[in-house]
Amino acid sequence: MKLFKQMLVAGAAVSLIAPLAAQASDVNIEGMNSYSRSKKASQRFDSKSFVNEISEDLAILKGRVDGLEAQQNNFEAGSFSETTTFDGKAVMAIGATDGGNEIGTDEKLGVGYVYQINLNTSFTGDDNLYVRLKAGDGFEERFESKPSIYHIEAKDTGSALNVDKIWYTFPIGEKFEATVGPKIENYYMLAATPSVYKPGVLKGFKLGGHSSAFGASTSTGAGLKYVADNGFAASTTFNSKGADDSSGLFTDQDQNKVNTQVAYTADNYHLSATYSMQNGWNSWSYYSTGDLASGASNVGWGSSSTLETTQADAVALRAWWRPEETGTATPSISVGWDTISFSNHGNNITEGSGYFVGFNWSDMFQAEDRIGIAFGQPMKATQAESGTTLSEVDPFVWEAYYSFRPNDSIEITPAIYGGSDVKSDTADDIFGAMLTTTFKF
Repeated sequence: MKLFKQMLVAGAAVSLIAPLAAQASDVNIEGMNSYSRSKKASQRFDSKSFVNEISEDLAILKGRVDGLEAQQNNFEAGSFSETTTFDGKAVMAIGATDGGNEIGTDEKLGVGYVYQINLNTSFTGDDNLYVRLKAGDGFEERFESKPSIYHIEAKDTGSALNVDKIWYTFPIGEKFEATVGPKIENYYMLAATPSVYKPGVLKGFKLGGHSSAFGASTSTGAGLKYVADNGFAASTTFNSKGADDSSGLFTDQDQNKVNTQVAYTADNYHLSATYSMQNGWNSWSYYSTGDLASGASNVGWGSSSTLETTQADAVALRAWWRPEETGTATPSISVGWDTISFSNHGNNITEGSGYFVGFNWSDMFQAEDRIGIAFGQPMKATQAESGTTLSEVDPFVWEAYYSFRPNDSIEITPAIYGGSDVKSDTADDIFGAMLTTTFKF
């Protein structure tokens, strides 16, 4: 009986490993056929010879199984650790913008793509090492003009897959969390989310207005945040553009910023204020006019003669509210207001401000769909030094979109967008349409 149990176990093992090693499927067939023919011809066999024959076959099978186990161990030794998770997405966009020539971009119909891989690894169960690999192409010609046509997914690496983000997060006690990394933006280290509006096209609408305090540039950063049980939260972040180049960290040539956020977040609403101290920093051009953020065209900003003395202080006020139930006519509402003041700005501007309003409706026609409408005024110059004439630009931008999912892994977003006086003068009026498809895996 014991022998036949062994035979059953051997047969089950063969069926389980057959997809990995097809050669194991012929273990007993020819041997047993030969055995049957020879014994039938002689009509002479006993139980001992049968046991010996099966034992030999089992020994061969065991050797092959051991070999497969060794190969599996070698494979596992070269794979990700058990605490590493992997996900990613591929984004494809096609669109065109009427009026694009006025703001220095192309009006022709064009396409762009992005491929992204996210790796998260924990070493203690409470920490996390995040690495993002990203490649993209096609956005630079048509979909990267700030603030009015910069696509929320835009990335141009010439199709090369690069390390786009890398940072490490770890707890300090029960309420504090620290983050440090050579490639990070300030908003990844915030204690609370300043906006629940999800942009369909324009990156300028991110975070309730991607400007004064939150305007970002991938750089060396560190942050500390505190989150209480009663909804209050606070965070302080530091970013430096000079830490990884010849400028150096904490030098007069370094471009850096320090943000401090204080927030209160309940189940369905949020209030926050973020104060930002900046030295030679101009990465809020995602949501500001050309005069205010002239560093985008290197006019009077960021040069060695002004970098050491150009200072800015900014305040970002944010609030959002969302209904308790989705699928109704009541949307979530996100609002933002930004102000900034300068010392020794390249265009003699001393103050600027802007605002944002965004609405989202979820689950309206099918599960996990989303309607979005947003509009606002990118930060513009509101005051200048004596004797300096401000431009007549009164910028306004907007977008409207519908996002739906044909299945759990694909999201399709047709959108329209536009604006007036969006960059430098009253001729900068645009209207565009874009279709974005995201594949998540």
